[in-house]
This record gives sequence, C-alpha cells and structure tokens, in this order.
Amino acid sequence: MALPSTGLSAFARLLAQSPAHCCKRRTLFGLNVKINKAGGAWKQRCCSYSILLSRASVCCSTQKGNMSVSHQNSQSKIDGKKSMCPNSTRSTHTGIPGDDFLFRQLLEYKSYTYTYLLADTHSMEAILIDPVIDTVDRDVRLVKDLGLKLIAAANTHVHADHITGTGELKKRVPGCLSYIAEVSGAQADVKVKEHDIIKFGRFQLEARSTPGHTDGCMTYVWHEKGMVFTGDALLIRGCGRTDFQQGSASTLYDSVHQKILSLPEHYCVFPAHDYTGQTMSTVGEEKQFNPRLSKPKSEFVEIMTKLNLPYPKQIDVALPANLVCGVFDVPTGPAV
Repeated sequence: MALPSTGLSAFARLLAQSPAHCCKRRTLFGLNVKINKAGGAWKQRCCSYSILLSRASVCCSTQKGNMSVSHQNSQSKIDGKKSMCPNSTRSTHTGIPGDDFLFRQLLEYKSYTYTYLLADTHSMEAILIDPVIDTVDRDVRLVKDLGLKLIAAANTHVHADHITGTGELKKRVPGCLSYIAEVSGAQADVKVKEHDIIKFGRFQLEARSTPGHTDGCMTYVWHEKGMVFTGDALLIRGCGRTDFQQGSASTLYDSVHQKILSLPEHYCVFPAHDYTGQTMSTVGEEKQFNPRLSKPKSEFVEIMTKLNLPYPKQIDVALPANLVCGVFDVPTGPAV
C-alpha cells in the first residue's frame, strides 16, 4: 500500500483521528507529529510512535526518510530499514468506512457529551452509545447517509446533565432497541446485567457493571478492537462525581480498578464526557497519570469528598426524562 502523492491534509486528518501506542510506553497518538511533502516523498518525524491504520500500519521513528506502509502482520519500514516498533502490527481502529468496522466519535457541545457510533460494515448493523436528545437529528442523518441499520441505542447510565436520545431514536428508527443497566431502575427495551453481550453483526460489546458515580453505571468493552466505553466512571485524567445519585467514592474506586484498569493497557478509553478538549486515552495512561485513580483508595476517597462541586444545572429536567428513556415531555421528530 503506497502513500498518495496528493491529499496531505486528508492524510494528516486521518493520522490525527487514529490512536497509537508508543513503543516504549504505550500511549495515545501525540500532536507533535509533523508531516511534510518533499520531492514527491512523504516524510515525518515523531517520538517512536507506531501509528496503526486498520489493516496497514505505519511505523514512525526519530529517523527521517521515505515512509512506506506494509500490510497487517508484516513489518513496517522506513527507508528500507526494519521497524524500530515491536508492536507495530497491533490491531486498532480508524473509523474508515469500507474496513470490517466503522467507528465515529460525536460531540454534543452543550454538555460536552460524546456519542459513539459503532458498526459492522458487512452486515451494516450499528450501535449508538450515549445518544443525546439534542443531536438525534445529526445521528439519524449520519446513520442514513452511511447506509447503516441502527439496532441498538445504549446508555452507560442515567445521565444528570442531558436528556438521552434513546427514546426519540426508537420513534424514528424502526427496530432500534434501547439498553440501560437493570439496576438503574430506568425504562428500556433491554435491561443490561453484568457480562451481558450486545451483538451487532460479527462484533459484540461486553457489559461490565461499574457503579460508584451512580448505581447503574455500565461500561461497554469491545474486545475485538481494544476499546472500552467508560461512561462517567472513568474520564480522561479524572472520573465522575460521587456526591449524588447513589454515588460512592469507595465503590467507584473498586469498580474502575477491578473492571476497567484491569483490562490490557493498550485498550483505548473512550469516556462519556471531556471538558478539556481530549478525545481518548488508554488503560495504561490512566493507571499511570490519572491524578485521582492512580492514588491509594483512602486518598482517592478524601479527594472526592473535598471536591465541593456545584449542583448539576440540568439534573431536575434530565433525571425524570432519562428514567423513562428520554421521552418525558419531548416532542417527536420526523421518522426516517
């Protein structure tokens, strides 16, 4: 697979959207990569990162030179030299339609909520995780544009900062079922329990109960692609608050360490929110750098107790609606 001689901006965007793992310390793709086009040859520098582009992998080193791409399970090369990155063939995602799967990370900017679209590009069956009522139009349009069959809309928990879009999606997409943790007490077509499996095409998500932010927090793990959707239990360099909705700092600490940080360190972490402009992390990074959850349990509990966070602005509207699948006093939009 040869790199194109044109389309620098498109390729740069592709790299920016693709997670990667550092050879010495597995981590996510950094912003310090520079790509230049000189004499028809593509060149780049980075700090010993292996950038995995689905079926092909590009290995970067601190060297300069022509960059070629090798197919999966073969060594990447730079200037004909063997890759310096021993893990360069590890499979991850790109979100490129036409591969065996599709992945999109979507943002609702008012509550800084991430909605995730996952699909099997053979069966075209798709799942949405944590849809928001305010962006249902966008989500339905994207599903339709991509020719997907939306079969499930799953919430990681009963949200307090926005109204879920699952109820509205069910109205507008025939055959779409809503999912939420059984222990949450909320209405849904499917009440999810520990280790339940949500299937879409040839893929599946494993449900892991991760209470502490709320009793009904559920983390979804996509083992085939090394992704974990953590809701509010684990955020990038943070975690969900524990001072309302049955919250417990002690329970959250145990949940995250036993159910999420016990996963392989290269698994990519995708939270329900981020307020600092970050999009993803890894299990290994959060174990090492999370300023709360990297601490001993007693210190974590003390940190959470002293946060003194303000009352959530949308909680009085969001909670009643989300307990009934987000359809509480919400107008119905046009069907697809």
